[in-house]
Amino acid sequence: MTCQNAILGARSTRRLPPRIEAVAVALRPYLPIVHLCMFVGFFVLIVGPALLPGSEIAQQLGDLARFLIWTLWFPLVFISVLLTGRSWCGLLCPMGAASEWMNRIGRKRPVPGWLRWGGTPIVSFLLVTTLGQTLGVRDYASAILEVFGLTFLAALVIGYFYGQGQKKRAWCRHACPIGLLLGVFSRLSMVDLAPKRPKAGGDAYDTRGLCPTMIDLRRKTESRHCVMCARCVNPDKKGGLALQFRNPGAEIADIRNHHPSSFEVWFLFLGTGIALGGFLWLVLPLYQNLRQATVNWVIEHGYLWLGNPGPAWLMSVHPDAREVFTWIDFFLISGWMIGVMLALTVVLAALQATGAWLAGRLGAHGRFGERFVALSYQVAPPAMISLLLGLGIDLFGLVPQAAAASVKVVALGAAVIWGGWLGWQILKNLGLPGARAAVATLPGLIGGLAVASAWWPAIVG
Repeated sequence: MTCQNAILGARSTRRLPPRIEAVAVALRPYLPIVHLCMFVGFFVLIVGPALLPGSEIAQQLGDLARFLIWTLWFPLVFISVLLTGRSWCGLLCPMGAASEWMNRIGRKRPVPGWLRWGGTPIVSFLLVTTLGQTLGVRDYASAILEVFGLTFLAALVIGYFYGQGQKKRAWCRHACPIGLLLGVFSRLSMVDLAPKRPKAGGDAYDTRGLCPTMIDLRRKTESRHCVMCARCVNPDKKGGLALQFRNPGAEIADIRNHHPSSFEVWFLFLGTGIALGGFLWLVLPLYQNLRQATVNWVIEHGYLWLGNPGPAWLMSVHPDAREVFTWIDFFLISGWMIGVMLALTVVLAALQATGAWLAGRLGAHGRFGERFVALSYQVAPPAMISLLLGLGIDLFGLVPQAAAASVKVVALGAAVIWGGWLGWQILKNLGLPGARAAVATLPGLIGGLAVASAWWPAIVG
């Protein structure tokens, strides 16, 4: 890190008072109790309705599960990541805690290459999101049980087999679909854990150390894998990590010194697109017209089996609720989501590539690929609000209807402006002065506006 970057970093961060660290250390022994309570609550909410089908208790539990998951948990976890990073993962998540517990009694095998591949959590997120749409995970207790139950089972299996050392969370680092999402946006957070005595060389993978997500603590420069468990915090010692406050988005503004990842960039594009596709098929007449045309084509060509209901584990089959998906619905919903995802990805990637090319022509440092990855992080704020609108839209139901649209407009507008400001800061730290950086930021700003425009049906209803 250059002297200039070191000075900038010092100005944008400050250590929190040691008494706050002392509180975190004092509460650490009680975390197993918290994890147990979270596990019991999670089990009751997702399994209870399935064990008591048709009963009034099952109905009430199902309604409570849908409210807690989609109206409170998912959107509030998004908001919390801006304040405290992945603290949900380290302090409250029952899946991560259960995976770590399985690691204690499991085989402790080295994490295989397919699991360490950076695209694994992207695939995990896309599969879970698409399956949730075809099953109707927002509406049916059986869908909640399948999606969250299978995810929980995967966490247990991975925890049992993989993760060298003690108390490791290979699931949280390498496979959790929500972990990747929170990890990317934790780069925007205002609180971080930083080494008191940093070691040069950049981030490294360490299976022997104290960190459950296998961070080499002495070389930690990024927040995406840190679950804020505070095991590395000891205010009485000169070593270890310290809690520090930083300006929101400071890590992304100086992303070149915080281990930028092309996988994170592609997730920002793909994740935003899949969430958009999962919302638009429900509201756009275009989808209904496409479905009708497909039905006509199927009948004309004799592929009548496509009009049959599919298996209940793959799609929504609820005749009592007057919703029965056929194979046509399954393929169309999945294809629509994938199509929207790819289209938005192409648009965003082309705009960011244009910005990276312009930045190079105007004198920014680094190769084109490095500039493309770094500059693409300006998509993070609009992507975060997009996922909130798509996957956590129920939160806005708590806002008075007359004000809900205004709240959404303000949130999207602020995200686009913040993304543009981050793009300007990124280019500034790549050696591009103010006016030139503003020019090279314009394509990315257009990309943020494109994302906001695509979500207009979510605003107007």
